[in-house]
Amino acid sequence: MSELVRTLNLKSYTHGSNQERIKFANEFGAGLKDIGFITLEGHGINPKLIEDTYAAIEKLFSLSPELKQKYTGESGGQRGYTGFMKEHAKQRKVGDLKEFYHVGQELPIGHPMALDYPANVWSDEVPELKPLTLSLHRELERVARNMLEALAIHFDLRQNFFADMIHNGNSLLRLIHYPPLEEGMPQDAVRAAEHEDINLITLLCEATTSGLELLTNEGEWYPVEALKGQIVVDAGDMLQRITNKVIPATTHRVVNPKGENSSRYSMPFFVHPYSGYLLETIPSTITPDNPERWPAITAGDFLYERLVEIGLIKK
Repeated sequence: MSELVRTLNLKSYTHGSNQERIKFANEFGAGLKDIGFITLEGHGINPKLIEDTYAAIEKLFSLSPELKQKYTGESGGQRGYTGFMKEHAKQRKVGDLKEFYHVGQELPIGHPMALDYPANVWSDEVPELKPLTLSLHRELERVARNMLEALAIHFDLRQNFFADMIHNGNSLLRLIHYPPLEEGMPQDAVRAAEHEDINLITLLCEATTSGLELLTNEGEWYPVEALKGQIVVDAGDMLQRITNKVIPATTHRVVNPKGENSSRYSMPFFVHPYSGYLLETIPSTITPDNPERWPAITAGDFLYERLVEIGLIKK
């Protein structure tokens, strides 16, 4: 990985001295401010869990179109299956060349927030999908909490300032299949057109092939790879909003294959606050040179606005 995207080791934060924790926090914050992306090692997620989950999602997407449609969720694709080319970037009308499946927060029956989220949808044909994805969801949530604690240190806020937002939050594990290109696909369609993520931060375990690119401050596209054992972390619109754009939501895309025309699988974890959390600007980020940019809005309302923009909810 080039020096453009910093590579950090989470053990410096979880197992390090106070000085090492502060150094990690400042490097993480600086990496997000500079380019919006960092690469993470030492996260402690079992490689076999990632490997087995990829095997399960390959099996899931190999089901017939009729079977997959059975598992279409409600609420603008927030759970279950969303079909090929159903989602588009907010500034485009042509759908992305992908299909995906969402697994969200699983709260116990009777939990006061259980009704805030749609129910997960599970495939009868791939029974291992449920235990694997729920385990990975929990593990990625743990890593996200560590990252957000470090970010709070960087901003000189109380340690759980960001982490409290995601407690029982609406975080989503997205299982994506980008199929091989075929004749008849729209000429101007790409696997994932340029966009910014909606959420606070995104954690992306290594994808099965390359294709992810970020837009640099100089306006050039730069390839980003997560090697085995690494997670790419990037900042989303919600974090940009509450930091008054001190941390930008970096534009990125997934390009069509330039070499072998094969399937690509990936599983980004979109870290969301709970729906009722009020996204307000952090006061220390408001200065004469950087006046407050956005009014307060709940995370749930902001998510709804963006799902309308990308075509997953029809007004």
